Amino acid sequence: MASSLTKDSVTPGTPGSDTTFFGHPRGLATLFMTEMWERFSYYGMKALLPLYLVAPGGLHMSAATATAIYSVYLSLVYLLALPGGWFADRVLGPRKTVAVAGVIIMLGHLTLALPSSGTFFAGLGLVAVGSGLLKANISTMVGHLYEGPDDPRRDGGFTVFYIGINIGAFAAPLAIGTIGENYNWHLGFALAAVGMAIGLAQYLLGTSHLSSRSDLVPKPLSAEEKAATLRKSALWAAVAVAFYAIVGFSGHYTLNWLLVPITIAGLLIPVLVIARIKRDKDLDRAEQSKMSAYIWFFVAAAVFWMIYDQGGSTVSLFADSSAKNTVFGWNFPISWYQSVNPVLIMALAPVFAWAWLALARRGKEPSTATKFAMGLLLIGASFFLFLAPLAIADGGHKAAAMWLVAIYFVQTVGELTLSPVGLSVTTKMAPAKYASQMMGVWFLAVTAGDATTGLLSIAGVDLNKTGIVTLQAALAVLAGAAVWMYRKRVRELMGDVH
Repeated sequence: MASSLTKDSVTPGTPGSDTTFFGHPRGLATLFMTEMWERFSYYGMKALLPLYLVAPGGLHMSAATATAIYSVYLSLVYLLALPGGWFADRVLGPRKTVAVAGVIIMLGHLTLALPSSGTFFAGLGLVAVGSGLLKANISTMVGHLYEGPDDPRRDGGFTVFYIGINIGAFAAPLAIGTIGENYNWHLGFALAAVGMAIGLAQYLLGTSHLSSRSDLVPKPLSAEEKAATLRKSALWAAVAVAFYAIVGFSGHYTLNWLLVPITIAGLLIPVLVIARIKRDKDLDRAEQSKMSAYIWFFVAAAVFWMIYDQGGSTVSLFADSSAKNTVFGWNFPISWYQSVNPVLIMALAPVFAWAWLALARRGKEPSTATKFAMGLLLIGASFFLFLAPLAIADGGHKAAAMWLVAIYFVQTVGELTLSPVGLSVTTKMAPAKYASQMMGVWFLAVTAGDATTGLLSIAGVDLNKTGIVTLQAALAVLAGAAVWMYRKRVRELMGDVH
């Protein structure tokens, strides 16, 4: 990327130095590379995780247990984005928080690389904590590089940043997946640690190019608040340690003692957060109406992510056991399926951006509710499509790899109709009082969806069975139909938001 840096003249007062990155502040290169390497480490580990959990040379668990762990882990990552944002706002500021996050993620991957089941779960916890701290704050720092929301380069800067995410996500399964599956699982996890170490090193070397705003703590805790927070944290930590010590020493501990509480929290916390905002008497009538509309989008997104994120667990485990993972006679690692989505995102995102603009010029762009309905219908269609390879496998044959590629393709098209739109509508509909918190609320929809999948798996539901796949597909289609049927009512509740 160094060759892309040029000495251009930039707008006076632009944060960062005079060096630009594709016409953007030099700090964007630092954040681009940090996020690219962090996503490389995260998606590489994620691609290996369910396969390692079921592998005879790994932890040799059942598919249901592996799916439960995978889903609970994903829900925890997005759940921790909310306190991750709070930590930066009240304690360290975004810049230092991201540095701490990088160290924690790297240590987490190194812990995963140790050949022990005990340290494995500790490593997962560290990666989840670090990812929550980083996810909530690195996008904020991208925004700090520009002179407010009216800077004409702002949207382009986030687009460049988004490309970095997908480059990392695309390359990770190809590199980390190949090493982990074909040579050694723990070496694959170690390679993820190396990726994060590279990202962290270049971040620390390039922090001088970031905006000074990223060093600020927006609402620092007072001495009294710090003391109260430490007391409460210590109390809850002591309760948890005492509880698990009693369960462990009594001989009753099983993995569900850890998974079930996290899953329940993943379902309850999103509901409680939305309910707290909705009941806030400080919100005026228009803001209350917008929150009522937002609940529609939140529930729709939770249903969407519940199915979408099974692309890395349910569909991947099906590929492991029941698919011919070959192209023109050449065998490829199962983790490579996880590179399909990011490469499709990079190919199709510009097409969707052009299409929405072209329709808008003609006054025919679909409403937000209609786009959400389309996303739900497509994610449902992807699991109806999943029924074909399931039927082939039930007949005693291996399903062709292209069936699974087709599933990922349909899911990606659905993602592009819902995910970017959801991010946009979240910023537009956020009550003024909760402007900085609503992006964390949006991530809680992912938490709720993945927690639901985790709860089903913990209950022993085999998600690779025709009946449950059909049920989930039908649920998504019905949810999409409901959003479409009530789109005019939702539009009224949205008020002046278009």
